[in-house]
Amino acid sequence: MSEIVLADPIIEPQRTDRALAIDHAAVASSSGGGGGTGPVPFDSERLPSNLTSHIQRFLRVANLIEREEPRVAYLCRFRAFEIAHGMDRNSNGRGVRQFKTSLLQRLEQDEDPTLMSRKDTSDTRELRRVYHAYSEYIIKSDGAFDLDDSHRNKSMNARRIATVLFQVLKTVTNAAGSQALADRDDEKSELYVPYNILPLDQGGSQQAIMQLPEIKAAVAAVRNIRGLPSTQDLEKTGSFMDLFEFLGVVFGFQEGNVANQREHLILLLASIQVRKSHKQTSINKLGDAAVDELVKKISKNYTNWCKFLGKKSSIELPYVKQEAQQHKILYIGLYLLIWGEAANLRFMPECLCYIFHHCYALAFGTVWWCLQGSMYDFQPYLLCKCTSARWQPMADELHDLLTGKKVTTAYEGGRESFLGNVVTPIYRVIYEEALKSKNGTADHSTWRNYDDLNEYFWSHDCFQIGWPMRLDHDYFCFHSLNKPKRKNAVEEKRKREENKDEELGLKEDEELGGTVEEIHEPKWLGKKNFVEIRSFWQIFRSFDRMWSFFILSLQAMIIMACHDLGSPLEMLDAVVFEDIMSIFITSAILKLVQAILDIVFTWKNRLMMDNLSRKKQVLKLLVAVIWTIVLPVYYARSKRKYTCYSTQYRSWLGELCFSSYMVAVAIFLTTNAVEMVLFFVPAIHKFIEVSNYQIFKIFSWWTQPRLYVGRGMQEPQVSVLKYTVFWVLVLFTKFLFSYCFEIKPLIGPTRLILKIVKSNVGALVAIWAPIIVVYFMDTQIWYSVFCTIFGGVYGIINHLGECLPDPPVRKRDQKTRNFFPLRFHKVSGNEANDVAKFVFVWNQIIKTFRLEDLISNWELDLMTIPMSSELFSGMVRWPIFLLANKFSTALSIARDFVGKDEILFRKIKKDKYMYCAVKECYESLKYVLEMLIVGNLEKRVVSSILNEIEESMRRSSLLEDFKMSELPALKAKCIELVELLLEGNENQKGSVVKVLQDMFELVTYDMMTDGSRMLDLIYSSQQNVEQTEENFVDLSRRIEPQLFESSTDRNSIHFPLPDSGTFNEQIRRFLWLLTVDDKATDIPANLEAQRRISFFATSLFTDMPSAPKVQNMLSFSVLTPHYKEDVMYSTDELNSKKEGVSIKFYMQRIYPDEWKNFLERTGCEDSDEIKDEKMRNDLRNWVSFRGQTLSRTVRGMMYYREALRVQAFLDMADNEDILEGYDGAENNNRILFAQLNALADLKFTYVISFQMFGSQKSSGDPHAQDILDLMNRYPSVRVAYVEEIEEMVKDKSQKVYSSILVKAVGGFDQASKALVSMEIYRIKLPGPPNIGEGKPENQNHAIIFTRGEALQTIDMNQDNYLEEAFKMRNLLQEFLRQRGQRPPTILGLREHIFTGSVSSLAWFMSYQETSFVTIGQRLLANPLRVRFHYGHPDVFDRLFHITRGGISKASKTINLSEDVYAGFNSTLRRGCISYHEYLQVGKGRDVGLNQISKFEAKVANGNSEQTISRDIYRLGHCFDFFRMLSCYFTTTGFYFSNLISVIGIYVFLYGQLYLVLSGLQKALLLEARVHNIQSLETALASQSFIQLGLLTGLPMVMEIGLEKGFLTAIKDFTLMQLQLAAVFFTFSLGTKIHYYGRTMLHGGAKYRPTGRKVVVFHASFTEIYRLYSRSHFVKGFELVLLLIVYDLFRRSYQSSMAYVLITYSIWFMSITWLFAPFLFNPAGFEWEKILDDWKNLNKWIRLPGGIGIQQDKSWHSWWDDEQTHLCSSGLGARLLEILLSVRFFMYQYGLVYHLDISQKSKNVLVYILSWVVILAVFLLVKAVNMGRQQFSTNYHLAFRLFKAFLSIAVLAIIIILSNVCDLSMKDLIVCCLAFLPTGWGLILIAQAARPKIDETGLWHFTRVLARAYDYGMSVALFAPVAVLAWLPIISAFQTRFLFNEAFSRHLQIQPILAGKKTKQT
Repeated sequence: MSEIVLADPIIEPQRTDRALAIDHAAVASSSGGGGGTGPVPFDSERLPSNLTSHIQRFLRVANLIEREEPRVAYLCRFRAFEIAHGMDRNSNGRGVRQFKTSLLQRLEQDEDPTLMSRKDTSDTRELRRVYHAYSEYIIKSDGAFDLDDSHRNKSMNARRIATVLFQVLKTVTNAAGSQALADRDDEKSELYVPYNILPLDQGGSQQAIMQLPEIKAAVAAVRNIRGLPSTQDLEKTGSFMDLFEFLGVVFGFQEGNVANQREHLILLLASIQVRKSHKQTSINKLGDAAVDELVKKISKNYTNWCKFLGKKSSIELPYVKQEAQQHKILYIGLYLLIWGEAANLRFMPECLCYIFHHCYALAFGTVWWCLQGSMYDFQPYLLCKCTSARWQPMADELHDLLTGKKVTTAYEGGRESFLGNVVTPIYRVIYEEALKSKNGTADHSTWRNYDDLNEYFWSHDCFQIGWPMRLDHDYFCFHSLNKPKRKNAVEEKRKREENKDEELGLKEDEELGGTVEEIHEPKWLGKKNFVEIRSFWQIFRSFDRMWSFFILSLQAMIIMACHDLGSPLEMLDAVVFEDIMSIFITSAILKLVQAILDIVFTWKNRLMMDNLSRKKQVLKLLVAVIWTIVLPVYYARSKRKYTCYSTQYRSWLGELCFSSYMVAVAIFLTTNAVEMVLFFVPAIHKFIEVSNYQIFKIFSWWTQPRLYVGRGMQEPQVSVLKYTVFWVLVLFTKFLFSYCFEIKPLIGPTRLILKIVKSNVGALVAIWAPIIVVYFMDTQIWYSVFCTIFGGVYGIINHLGECLPDPPVRKRDQKTRNFFPLRFHKVSGNEANDVAKFVFVWNQIIKTFRLEDLISNWELDLMTIPMSSELFSGMVRWPIFLLANKFSTALSIARDFVGKDEILFRKIKKDKYMYCAVKECYESLKYVLEMLIVGNLEKRVVSSILNEIEESMRRSSLLEDFKMSELPALKAKCIELVELLLEGNENQKGSVVKVLQDMFELVTYDMMTDGSRMLDLIYSSQQNVEQTEENFVDLSRRIEPQLFESSTDRNSIHFPLPDSGTFNEQIRRFLWLLTVDDKATDIPANLEAQRRISFFATSLFTDMPSAPKVQNMLSFSVLTPHYKEDVMYSTDELNSKKEGVSIKFYMQRIYPDEWKNFLERTGCEDSDEIKDEKMRNDLRNWVSFRGQTLSRTVRGMMYYREALRVQAFLDMADNEDILEGYDGAENNNRILFAQLNALADLKFTYVISFQMFGSQKSSGDPHAQDILDLMNRYPSVRVAYVEEIEEMVKDKSQKVYSSILVKAVGGFDQASKALVSMEIYRIKLPGPPNIGEGKPENQNHAIIFTRGEALQTIDMNQDNYLEEAFKMRNLLQEFLRQRGQRPPTILGLREHIFTGSVSSLAWFMSYQETSFVTIGQRLLANPLRVRFHYGHPDVFDRLFHITRGGISKASKTINLSEDVYAGFNSTLRRGCISYHEYLQVGKGRDVGLNQISKFEAKVANGNSEQTISRDIYRLGHCFDFFRMLSCYFTTTGFYFSNLISVIGIYVFLYGQLYLVLSGLQKALLLEARVHNIQSLETALASQSFIQLGLLTGLPMVMEIGLEKGFLTAIKDFTLMQLQLAAVFFTFSLGTKIHYYGRTMLHGGAKYRPTGRKVVVFHASFTEIYRLYSRSHFVKGFELVLLLIVYDLFRRSYQSSMAYVLITYSIWFMSITWLFAPFLFNPAGFEWEKILDDWKNLNKWIRLPGGIGIQQDKSWHSWWDDEQTHLCSSGLGARLLEILLSVRFFMYQYGLVYHLDISQKSKNVLVYILSWVVILAVFLLVKAVNMGRQQFSTNYHLAFRLFKAFLSIAVLAIIIILSNVCDLSMKDLIVCCLAFLPTGWGLILIAQAARPKIDETGLWHFTRVLARAYDYGMSVALFAPVAVLAWLPIISAFQTRFLFNEAFSRHLQIQPILAGKKTKQT
């Protein structure tokens, strides 16, 4: 036993001769491997997934102790084998058989050797000896406050080992038949309990975080079990540890959930307690204020839900104050436990309210009855099988309770009873409904999503589910109505429960009245409140008020234009006014349309609608019909008869005319008038909506459905006024422009057209349709213009978005220092102390720059501010880069200055930095001379000279006493002296003496006007000698020894100087002050470092709240979801050249300065010197930190913790600690730094939700090891993942899912040499969590492990910076600031796109994104008040959102853009979303065109799903009119406006083609002389505004102007256009409109991974064609054909210039859509790549498809995949697709009558014959295809002859027709132009009708025809690219414009491309 016991590591550090087991355990866990010849460890990391959590700890401990205790290790492994065999006896699990075999072999191998080495007589004694040794060590360790990390780790290892040993000992003892030992040690069975932040076990009580007063108070409150029922009453052994254990036992919560939420609540209470402690006398006792605040936040949604449903809250608190706090904590704990175990139910907040409503009744009843009398036996009580939600203690039940009758809980069972009985049944419904969605492809009306299932709990019907829940209720039925019902185990279970209830005497609740039928056949409830129907009518339905307003305004303007009004006052004319009022007839019709749409769109939901809702819809339809009849009738009557009255006083009104129609209109507008009145008094409007009074319910019933959300969203009066003014200006400008330039100019041509063509409606449609389309689109343009103006002005006023260049920051630096304490610290009143803190923080930031390799060592020295005691006197020695060249400039000024001393001093002091440089140089020189000169005479001489200088300065006679012209020479001598001092070579002592003598002579002879006094001082002991000017030079040299020389008896100078780091730094700084020139003014040279410093300095001047102390700040967490993205680049990936060049080579070229700094930091000359493991890891980190990797994100987020530690250090440290520095203080004051770590852990948590970690770890994936590396590097990082294991249940394999949180334990597994993680919490899930969209589900499972009051969501391609992390405390204070009526619930932040310099495309995206996240969101937040959540890095009010559905929505497909729905949900639930630009977070974006297009496609898909979502519908109806406009034009309106702008082009072209082919345009030009129509030109110009990207361009220019100056903005914008930015934005427009429109019609929205690689690579032609064929190429070809035909048939009567002016933008769009992908494709015009692309294209076209053939390998596979969206398309969408395809036939119809062969015949036979020709061509293609299949292989010659025969036959037919029927060459061209689109139209129709023709030969022919078209289009695209590739200059030009931003930064793009070329060669 003495060989095992380890002496106390703090008190007795000595150890025994033999290495102790625990030491070996500690060493093994902290090192990667061990040497020696000991036993080989058994792999404990790669285990079967279903066994890992049960046996891994035994195997790990065995590896740790095997060297010293082999027998104990054997027993641990044997116990692991027993557990594994017991869990899976038949070895059915994956990998179980192999594992058990290998472990059994190891046990057989070790059995005899370990038995021989056993030190005691039996295994029991052996185990007991080792176990007690560890126990005694633990007891000793607990008595000391461990400050050493190694000792702390050793103690933790001992606890882990002892815990496992006890379990093994207990098993062995039981097997031996002795229970005594196990019973005796039962209390110590859990010596180590894995913990997350708080070590709540006994051994952790001495840790620093547990010593915090607020933690102690919270722990004491949670452990207050006074008044709880005894454990005997609940049939539990032992006592309750705390309230959470009591709740866990009562309700059957899992132990992992209980432990997780216990810590969660303690941290919440502690964080709030310390803020509220100023209101109470003692912080050591939990105050009621903290508990009350938390109760209010947690219960807000629940109490609102109860009020909404008219139910009494279950929360009832006792009157005794001491007991009330306990009840509140029970309430909070119960809700958190329900939420923590709810799994996917967390997306359903009102469902959780329902569960809590019943559970709390039980919890309160349990405690209340216990307090009433503990003399009776007690069991938890709940009224079971009730149909009411309310717990009611009735008299007879009380009698049964008091007489001792047992009353059971609602759900009996063990620790998983809540999961199995409450969560799983509801989860099962969610899961089955999700299966019905068919991965999101099924129609939304056929399955219920999360919102549908949650909204069922918005009605009283939910209480019919009862408690315990009736599983036969309709809610749990997931079968559609048309499917037969089947009786299953659910019904049997219900019957058993009914019988049990009868035995217990429980009755049905009588509140609902009536009885429940004994046999109930459940039916599917269907959708609730809303049905997502895919239709463009949803846009009108959601924003009907806006569309009605625009339609009525258009009608009014047309009427005004028709009346030729010259003045607005003419509208008051009786006839004109009544005509204008006819718009209300249109309004009535629109209301009728709206009523019909409401019925149509809710028809599938009719069974779930209540009677009042159905009646309201019918009534609305009836009222709309009545008004649609009444208003036209009265209008017709009033046109014949109306009455006018003269006014009493002559005024501008003249006379008033009234009619019955006007009276009817007044009545019709009554409801609108009421709404207008309420709009101006939002407080009253809000009260009416929120109130539960019946009168207000009736009032609101007509206007909108009464829903739980969407009520009370009104903004304060001031906010309403601001966005109203904005929209009044926008609409006024829009209508004025539309009237003057679009509508009024079109009236004249319309009248002329009507005169010529009479009743030709087609002509009018062709003229007016483009105008109408643009009218409904151009509001988006005007919104963009005013957004730019308002956002710019707002930014200028509030200094928002400013990122000033370096010189202005220098000017503001003094203000920055003054602002620093106001922003980051409580003002202490001691300015010097604040200065020291500023210097400390500044230096930390600069050190971080160096660690990130943004600056070099030299720049680090120049930018660091020295830390010295002078700081506390208020003196700051500014960094050298601010003082660079200042001293030299001052010398130059003084040398040439002529005048008085005062003027010179004032001139120098005018520049603060110059004055500081002069002063510091003078003081430094004095200090150097003082340290250097030790001789008495020399000291007197130097002192006299210095006194003379200072006296001259005091007398203002410096210029008279000294000659300033010699200052440069003196400076040179000073530099020489300092350089010698720094060199410190003893052999240079003579040189130092010579320099000192030269300086003395220079000062006394050349500079001083009277140097004789110095000589008098020297010769004061000698005779008075006449001194003349001639011998003055040699006087100092006549002294023996000479001045500054040393003799044998004395030293004049002390050289070399003592080797002191501080002194050397001061001398070096002095040298830099003297020598650093103007180049240092450009420090830092790195552009990113410049930007960060500039933004940080400028942000301090914005409206930023002051920061509290770290202890008083709000606590927060950061959550990062991760799927399969790169964690770190591996060594193989760094050197891999799959993409042409390696990632390492690429990064070295993109970041050359940072690569140079990295080599300097690591001490290497080149990457070839990087060979050892540590340096290779440094290289991996360097490259990974410059890519879009998780490691970069983790490093950035962990800056939060570092910033908190620094700020806490400044809060707590004294002056000596601050001067000592952060690192020095950490080594010398461990108690302080333990407290800093405790505060950081208390306030910040970082959780990575790594979805694939479990599977990757079990499979040995390197990504899992990379995650472990990150966790080991940052110990406070936590990783949450879902474990999927197979368990054997009744000899059947069953998958079990668990949500697990792990942390690093700082050690290695000896077998696998891999880092080890420790499981903290394990919470079993009801099933697979990924039911809906992956990312929100991934966030949802991990959110329970986050902590704090705020939560920041961060994507894995983001970054953070230390200087920005310092401002997090300030940002969190925004949650406590009241903005308007309510505090914010989401804080929006600014993003910086760090990938903008990679390429021109990345630059475009960077500027576009920057303008949106600054000027765009700035305006959305204020004044428009419609900012939502647009992705990360927003900060959420965590408690608000976890009680309201989480931070995103997860329903499949509909919530594809999951982030924005968090903003929708927050707004609908009366949240407030603000935006703050003083803090920024880095963000990576896609850098290649293909990546960007995939991202745009995903966003467009998501936006189309938003368009049909209930959230947009409710926002559109619940917002007031102007806020609704803001919502529309910033969400779906942007995409719809883009869509209709392109539709406008099609409408214009087809309209013009109709006019040309019908001859109407010729008649207009020749007869009516209508040469051009101004309105059409205006419409096309408006379309060009959107097409060329100016919607985003204007805000972009404004924001660049704000940040960099408007001259720079204009230069950048011009440069962007030269780099073809217009081409890029036009191409992006095509991507947006294609995917938005297609998804609206057919669905098919899906997540499109873009990849995070930053390497710019060449995309093959086939890849480009696959990506853009249907979205761009087809549309581009169609537009080109239309333009060509238009040009062919208008030439005879229209000038070419008019054609160009009208169609230039369309030509530009067409060419862009066809060839932009090739322009933006790197190396796209390299001839070698062109040849490879041609080969791959032909291979891709010809290769047949099939199962397993990917779409990038075969055209067939791609074509089938391209039509997947049609597979789930509805009948209406298919018919619309067919209808749109008919345009090609009309186009053909127009062309065939212009053929010369038709001889101007108008007979229908001409059109029929054209179809005969098409059919003949199809038969020809079919014949060739059949011939290829039949003869091409075996009869190749016959096949060639067959094709030759067909060719000759076709040629002969053409010749015959030419001679007989006058067939011309123009006819052949026109036939191609006519028949090619017709064939494409037939393909589209066949695709839409595929379900009907899929099994016929027609479908096979369609495929053949489609392949021919695709091959033809690909050749047409390939040919121009190949021709251009012949010209070498094209490739060089492409590289220049594509990478111009990189060239401007002197980056080496050409070597990158050359490297790829070399690789290809």
